[in-house]
Parts: sequence; C-alpha cells; structure tokens
Amino acid sequence: MTMRAVVMQEGQLSVSHVAIPQPGPGEVLVRTLACGICGSDLHCAKHGQHLLQAAFEATGQRLFDYHQPVVMGHEICAEVVEHGAGCSRALAAGARVVSAPFLLRQQPVTLGFGGIDTPGGYAEYMVLTEALLLPVPDGIPNDVATLTEPLAVALHAVNRGAVGSRDVPIVIGCGPIGLAVIAVLRMRGIGPIVAADFSPTRRAMARALGADVVVDPRDTSPFDSWKSMAAATAPSDFGRQTAMFPGYAFRPAVVFECVGSPGVVQQILAGAPPSSKVVVAGVCMETDSYKPTFAIMKEIDLAFCMAFTPDEYAEAFSLLATEQIRLDSLITGHVGIEGVQGAFDRLASPEQDTKIIIVP
Repeated sequence: MTMRAVVMQEGQLSVSHVAIPQPGPGEVLVRTLACGICGSDLHCAKHGQHLLQAAFEATGQRLFDYHQPVVMGHEICAEVVEHGAGCSRALAAGARVVSAPFLLRQQPVTLGFGGIDTPGGYAEYMVLTEALLLPVPDGIPNDVATLTEPLAVALHAVNRGAVGSRDVPIVIGCGPIGLAVIAVLRMRGIGPIVAADFSPTRRAMARALGADVVVDPRDTSPFDSWKSMAAATAPSDFGRQTAMFPGYAFRPAVVFECVGSPGVVQQILAGAPPSSKVVVAGVCMETDSYKPTFAIMKEIDLAFCMAFTPDEYAEAFSLLATEQIRLDSLITGHVGIEGVQGAFDRLASPEQDTKIIIVP
C-alpha cells in the first residue's frame, strides 16, 4: 500500500508515492487531516545545509540526511486508523487527534524531519506515539487544531521571558509566532504590547490579536513607542536599575525577537532599554553577529528558546480548544498535496499569506 507525500530532497520538493508507514509498539497509524506549513519548513528547504551543520555543531546530532528524501510537516491534526501492538486503545479508530511531533522510540524521532519511513504531515498517513495523543473536541476544525504547535512555541517563548505583570513587552516580527506571542500576552493580561513589522497585513493582524501599539519600523522605532507606553512615576514600578542608567523611570521591558534574520539581534540590543530581557524565538539559519558591549553596558538578559515542553503543548491545545485564544485569523489559505510548492512560493510574501494549511 502506498500513499502520496511531498518529499524534500536537497531542498527540492516533489510529490511522490511512498509506502504507508507501519506503527510500532505503542504507536498508532493516523490519516493526516490537516498540516500547517511552518516557517521552519520554508527555512529548511532554503537553508537545509546550514541548519544541519549548525545542529550538528551544537548537539552532535544530525536531524536528517540532506541527500535523502524527507517528509516534512509537524503542525498536525489527524484521524486514528490503526493501533500498533501494546496500545491502550483509549482513542478508538476514527478519533481526531493532535500530537506533539515526536515519536518516543529508543532513538526518538522528530516528526517533520524524518525520512519516508517516519513521515511528517506532508503525507496522507503518518505514525504517532499513542501516549502523546490529545483528542480534538467536535467544535474545533481540523485546520484550527494544527495551530496548537505554533501556539505552543509562542507559549514557550513567553514562559522563557518570565514576563511579569509590570512588564511592557515588545514583539519584533509579526509572522505566525510573533502573532501567537501577542495572543498569549493578551490572554495573560500583560500590556501594553508594542509590536513592529514591515508588512501592513501583519500589522493589522497584530492589532486584531491584541497589540496596543503597532509600528512600521521603517517609520517609527518600536523602542521609542515603548518609552511612550512604559513611562512610570512611582519608583515601585521602575524596572531593575543599573549603575550606567540610574533613575531610569520606565517599567521593565521584555523584547521578543520573532524574525530570525541576521542583524536583528544586534538591532534589538542597540534599541532595547537597559535591563531588558530579550527572548530570541526567531530561528536564524545563517551566521550572525552582535556587539556584546551593548548587552553588557545595558545589563540585558539574552535568552534563546526552541520548541516547547509536552506540558506547554497540552496547555496550548487547551487554550485553543476552550477558545481562550483564537488564532483563526492566521489561516489564510488551504492547499492539497499538489499545491504545496505553490504555497511555499506564496508564503515568501507576507502580503499574500500568513499560514497555509495542507489538506492531504
């Protein structure tokens, strides 16, 4: 038995027929109902060799073989088809589910970066670990359920920032992750929120999701806008004071870098207020550099984040399922398997699309 899948090999996408994977012990075969195209998928196709080399240098592990076929897709909603050996069968065949994109094997697999034997959601079928499955309530559409994964990434970024009630956040870059960060901040009652993006479409989405001040950084500095929102009169509201900036009469700042392009971290270090926390959620695939003296003189805390914890994934799904956070507006298009290459092309322009969902 074969299935259709979008295969990436050496950065090129093609539709192929590959074998339907078989579930191992504690695993289930699922039919993919919907799969979001993530910005990291776009980066992986364009900068795959940079990603692989950087990951190997940092961890000693190779995510995948650049020269072998890979089936991407880690933002998934699926339907249970068949249970492997040793499953509890708590969710019967036909149940709709989401799952954190990992196979809990002796050698764990990160779905979306595996070969054709462990395909991601760019295929009609895939294998998931039963213990990680979360049932999707009837009122949640398949495409909305796929937003669990990017929301979990945003939730993790906000948690890494340890954002407090007095903090005034700045979100640099309003792609899907930046927009989801805004939604999480608003849900937690943190604000005012300053957001910046070059795209008018993304700026409009940022406003709709709860940003209080949204600027085009070509015209207005988000850090100047932050000052107008964060000025404080009571010393108890001041951020942490430093010897270089005594009496700095502003609330604390947390800056979220959600762009992932070279040079952005340095721009933030140059513009950010003293004692800021800077959370780097954007995944830069290229060599970058910044001047440490900016961070040193301002005593800036610089934190990098990657993915999420299983608990954060479950929390993100709960927020979507209970509609405490609504991210429907991020979805701007749907394509079938054959339309994935065109979707990649469309997503290169922020004015065309924000999030495209594959419906195999």
